[in-house]
Order: sequence, then C-alpha cells, then structure tokens
Amino acid sequence: MKLIRILLVEDNEADVELTREAFERSDLNVELSVAQDGVEAIDILTGRRAMPRAARPDLILLDLNLPKVDGRQVLSKIKDDSELKRIPVVVLTSSDAEADVTASYQLGANCFITKPGDFREYQDVVRALEGFWFAVATLPKASNDLAG
Repeated sequence: MKLIRILLVEDNEADVELTREAFERSDLNVELSVAQDGVEAIDILTGRRAMPRAARPDLILLDLNLPKVDGRQVLSKIKDDSELKRIPVVVLTSSDAEADVTASYQLGANCFITKPGDFREYQDVVRALEGFWFAVATLPKASNDLAG
C-alpha cells in the first residue's frame, strides 16, 4: 500500500490528537507529520527541517491561526513557490468567517473546511479528505527531495 504523507500545521494539541486518531482509523497508509507553528511549517517545506524520510507531503492541512507566522502567510509562501504550489493545501480551521474563506481561496487554498467540534464529524471530514484527495483526484508526481 502506498505511503501517503500529510503535513498537519496545527498549534492546538487537542486538534493534533483528534487528527492523529482519525488518520489511525483510516484504511490508508498515512504518515502524519506535525508543525506547531508557521515557522516550523515553512522550515519543513523548504528543507531547513526534514520530515521523516525527507519527503514532501502529499497533502497539507493548514490551520489559519498559528503562532509566529500565521496560516495565511504560510499559504502565501507555499503558493508563491514553484515547487511547493503543486501540493494541495486544505485550510482546516475553527473559523467560519467569510473573510477567512475568501482570503484563503484568494491565496490559493485548494479547499476550506471549518473544523467540526465532534469526533465523529471530524472522522467524517478526514474520510472525505482521504476519499477525494487520494481516491478521486489525480495529483502531480513531485520530487521527494525537500532541498531539490
């Protein structure tokens, strides 16, 4: 079974654990890496800090409200980079503000999801993400070399 690498950019430990649990119940072979702030996310994505096996993620789950560098700035950096912009970015945040939805799409987000509060609903969101991004959508092949 193909290994699917997901980078979760999230500073809330409870949400990290919810996401981890949801992916552990998945039928897919998922490797979840976590960046707890925007600086760490950018460092991982630009190769200044290696992910396991130094591979680019297949999908990025990005919270907007992060310490140090917020999610909007991280999204902008990803979508301005010729290599990184091919990685799908799903904004997964507690916000449902129309301004955040609009700004996220204007910055190049591939999807915007407001985090559900209930674990079952959260699992449903994770299953939907897996089903779409890894069973329905065709993603570009990318180099696994972060520095490259």
